[in-house]
Amino acid sequence: MGKWDDEYDVVVAGSGAGAMAGALAAAASGLRTAVLEKTRVLGGTSAYSGSAIWLPGTRVQERAGLGDSAESARTYLRALLGDENEAHREAFLATAPELVDFLESDPALEFTFQAFPDYFDAPGRMDMGRSFVPLELPVEQLGDLAGLVRPPVDRDRAGRGHSASKPMAQGRALIGRLLLAFTATGNGAVRTETPLTGLVVEDGRVVGVEAGGLRLRARRGVLLAAGGFEASAELRAARGVPGAADWTMAPDGANTGDAIEAAVKIGASTGLLDQAWFCPGLRTADGRPAFTLGFRGGLIVDGSGRRFANESLPYDQMGRKMAAAEGPFHLIFDARSDGLPAISVPPLARDEQLASGQWVQAGSVEELAGKIGLSPDALSETVARFNGFAEKGADEDFHRGEDPYDRYFSGGRPCVVALDQAPYFAAEVVLSDLGTKGGLRTDPDGRVLDASGGPIPGLYAAGNTSASFTGPVYPGPGVPIGSAMAFAYRAVQDIKRSST
Repeated sequence: MGKWDDEYDVVVAGSGAGAMAGALAAAASGLRTAVLEKTRVLGGTSAYSGSAIWLPGTRVQERAGLGDSAESARTYLRALLGDENEAHREAFLATAPELVDFLESDPALEFTFQAFPDYFDAPGRMDMGRSFVPLELPVEQLGDLAGLVRPPVDRDRAGRGHSASKPMAQGRALIGRLLLAFTATGNGAVRTETPLTGLVVEDGRVVGVEAGGLRLRARRGVLLAAGGFEASAELRAARGVPGAADWTMAPDGANTGDAIEAAVKIGASTGLLDQAWFCPGLRTADGRPAFTLGFRGGLIVDGSGRRFANESLPYDQMGRKMAAAEGPFHLIFDARSDGLPAISVPPLARDEQLASGQWVQAGSVEELAGKIGLSPDALSETVARFNGFAEKGADEDFHRGEDPYDRYFSGGRPCVVALDQAPYFAAEVVLSDLGTKGGLRTDPDGRVLDASGGPIPGLYAAGNTSASFTGPVYPGPGVPIGSAMAFAYRAVQDIKRSST
């Protein structure tokens, strides 16, 4: 038996929303808890996110007068998923209100409803959504802890910290608030630049971790919530995940599958390994992708110069359409848009994109086609047909603009808008993702399962380190974050029930 460098009740690998929610639940219960983060800052991809949290039937929706309930969410999920993972679904729905009550009992955590439609036209859908977000957090309220929170994606990629003049918002506010609450318990420790490299097993039970050259004991349990493997080209190729490691939205140096691989080495089973939370991505000036959604103008063509989908589809659905089509893909738009006719994270500026060569400009559609290697005739025909739909007010090919989600980003106005005002622009679109969603198989309490379907004592997983209970479906905004938080919380409740 090797020497321990430190001892905790609970060790949490990862620092995204699920990891931090689990760590808070443990520390608030009096358990000495360590958060291990591979990089120098906390939050992972959660910090880059808009921080929508899909936890149905809670007091946040009740305050907003939404009429949401666990029953309507059950109807919606059942319509999308059938009875697949029914036990996980029921555990998720039962836990959501309890989790939110627990979180909002801490003065550092405050949430508010934010309209954002559910992603599928199915029974139980909320056309204005049921997700909520954290309130903004003044940087000064975090004090010395502010430097531990991952900055917005554009500033982070440029090696810059948070803006002192702006409050932390969206994902940064969520991570910052969870960090404040976790620290205030007096039972929490944060170890950055401490990558997980292995799990320590004694008599069939996980009793600790090897991380950052240290051996850390976990007397009660280890929770793996360290993201997926989207940034590993090798693992993506081996598991057949569409897209590319260079196109993911994962932060630099993160999400290479370390936690999943460590668990597999001790006999953990896996599922959904070819799946991800997909999205279109536009290349930025440095070549990396910008998560892009909410198209309110323009059109997207494949390598033949033809449209192949409703561009305004929810981003995961549009990503899956891209995965089934032949690229390269381009967003075509005109001067009418006065910039990008969509939302991008990070924001993209026309002049910078043109100067970098990532966007191409031309005086006509035919000239634009030649510059990006498409058939001028094919692209001209595509634009002409689309303009005809815009004049009629109906997209006869792909029904763009008919769903509440399509119209949400255009303020209720038609999003089939003619392209007829020179100059014309083209931006390459790549198949990006917000993370892989396949990983360790777990039971409804977050316990990691072995090949026989039995739990591995002392080992738990949540978020993208685990196989999502929604399978290949992305039901609505904030499902990745909400489900990660819920199952991390459930894992800690099981840890509390377990013996030492």
